[in-house]
Amino acid sequence: MNVIFADSRATHAPVETIAFRGGVAVRQSRSVAEEVAIAFSYGGSSHAVMMATPDDLVDFAVGFSLSEGLIDDASQIEAIEIVRDEMGIDVQLSLVEDVDEKLRARRRHMMGPVGCGLCGIESLEQAVRAVRPVMSSTLTITPGEIASAVAALSEQQQLNQITCAVHGAGFFVPDQGLVLVREDVGRHNALDKLCGAVVASGLAGSSGVVTVTSRLSIEMIQKAGMLGSPIIIAISAPTAYAVRAADEAGMTMVAVARGADFEIFTHAHRVIF
Repeated sequence: MNVIFADSRATHAPVETIAFRGGVAVRQSRSVAEEVAIAFSYGGSSHAVMMATPDDLVDFAVGFSLSEGLIDDASQIEAIEIVRDEMGIDVQLSLVEDVDEKLRARRRHMMGPVGCGLCGIESLEQAVRAVRPVMSSTLTITPGEIASAVAALSEQQQLNQITCAVHGAGFFVPDQGLVLVREDVGRHNALDKLCGAVVASGLAGSSGVVTVTSRLSIEMIQKAGMLGSPIIIAISAPTAYAVRAADEAGMTMVAVARGADFEIFTHAHRVIF
């Protein structure tokens, strides 16, 4: 894969505020997270635009392409060029010929505009697509490792420590710890970036646990399933649809994980007490 960088932007910026604490108002400066329009273009045609944190864009492009089912393998991306536009950043992807033609055919049949989290989706059938099954995985985790994964994710979120405003997604491998972390103002974006990073690292998605600092909606389960991870951990609660989808796919869902406490919603056999 050929990668060309033509843009680099800061992930945070200083702003002036008036802080009111203890009955006293004080002028101060704090760092806030940057938010930039990121476009993904395939074969010269724009496919999706999202507001996102402008870093780890190669991981983002690969992870988004995989998790949205636009490609089956990262090797189907021939080149990525990251170009600064007047209004944001255009991430231009070149795909192998047969995949590019399939995407063009899909685009010709798109029926209308799309919203955040459903970029490029042209039908209800695609929006509610089944999660890739992971029931055959023998990966397990202990309560202590669940607590360690959540704590390590918080500790390794460097941008969030500066801004207190971004989500994190981490890949926890038992006996190794949290080996990868990606951050973004959007929870879907953070997980897409993580998926791309896992693929780039050569790790098998089935070898680790996806850990996120957000609620679990259906899209988060779909993305973890595309990666092949059999266990997902979140600090917040899931939606009912996400629980049903994880259960059907054979995925272990651990949520409301804070400190040493957590709740297991599906396939508890992978949590060894």
